[in-house]
Amino acid sequence: MGVGDQAGERWAAAARANVPPFHVMDMIDAASRRAATGAPVFALHSGQPATGAPEAVRAEATRLLASGDPLGYTPAVGIPELRAAIAEHYGAWYDVDVSPDEVVVTTGASGGFLLAFLAAFEPGDVVAMARPNYACYRNVLMALGCRVVELPTGPETRFQPTVDQLAGVRGLRGVLLASAANPTGTMLLPGELAEIVAWCEEHGVQVISDEIYHGLEYAGTPATRLSRTTWSTSRRPVVFGSFSKYFSMTGWRLGWMLAPAHLRRAVEVLTGNFTICPPALGQRAAVQAFSATAGAELDGHVARYAANRRLMLSRLVDMGITRLAPADGAFYVWADVGHLTSDTLAWSHRLLADTGVAVAAGVDFDTEQGHRFVRMSFAGDPGEIAAGLDALAAYV
Repeated sequence: MGVGDQAGERWAAAARANVPPFHVMDMIDAASRRAATGAPVFALHSGQPATGAPEAVRAEATRLLASGDPLGYTPAVGIPELRAAIAEHYGAWYDVDVSPDEVVVTTGASGGFLLAFLAAFEPGDVVAMARPNYACYRNVLMALGCRVVELPTGPETRFQPTVDQLAGVRGLRGVLLASAANPTGTMLLPGELAEIVAWCEEHGVQVISDEIYHGLEYAGTPATRLSRTTWSTSRRPVVFGSFSKYFSMTGWRLGWMLAPAHLRRAVEVLTGNFTICPPALGQRAAVQAFSATAGAELDGHVARYAANRRLMLSRLVDMGITRLAPADGAFYVWADVGHLTSDTLAWSHRLLADTGVAVAAGVDFDTEQGHRFVRMSFAGDPGEIAAGLDALAAYV
């Protein structure tokens, strides 16, 4: 090998950075570029509420900005007022006693995943998750040198993993649970959750529990108001919450984790090194997200999502797209469109170009069957969703 060849290798990205892209980000970019031309876009691709932060949060942010407050650094794990509000939230929603000292505020739940994975797992550790799953779990774990084992799921288990599947994974060190799950919207029922957590605790398997869609559950589904925080069962899992979904604050980039005692100091040290602290303005304003007025406003959003959900499920069936996950929670429909295409990544970009309808290709979420699935979000404006479904119906 010549000197030039060696230099070329030196100025290349590290091998561990060679993870798959999160393709929905490309769709967000393509939809944005189309919208900039004035062409219509029907946004069914992104897990983002059409509404902004609650009025009480916006008012507090406005007050803070106008006050001239320097909004300087905060404690690495978050301001005490917000950690206390999050802890009280667990008592109000789940009747679970959480100390503010157990709460770590993070730069979005995504930033928290990185902290938890680094604190809990060594390179080479085996971490299991259901397939389909949220691509960023898988890709970040792979970048950190962990070995991801995907457990195939389907309607028979409501797209959730089982203890029998976990027991069959050799050398298992961790499991990632998501309830409600992205992209399927399905939830683990309390008994199922307790069984998995108990098995993991008995076998020394670290549970990472993604609960960022809690609060988004729909009447008439098996999981209605049965969601439980994993800490109702055990204090050893890492639990994630977020201000992005129920609280309608995606761009504020704020989340939190409940950090078990054996990982807490490691998480504190890592977050102090990585980000110094979460955004100060967002933290201080987010305290108001737990106010009664904000709660009433946010529950109104959930009622709108429920109506959007009914519309989307009904219209998709009418247009012959009938193989759908039940969408117990969150705000997604996971749809098998294999009768229309064998390449949903290319199909979704043609759909956008031809109609303005933006959907998320299934390859992000299912490494084996994603070529025949798409994820559609019903978090948006009802009129936009209806118009997008009209355009989709005409197209298919």
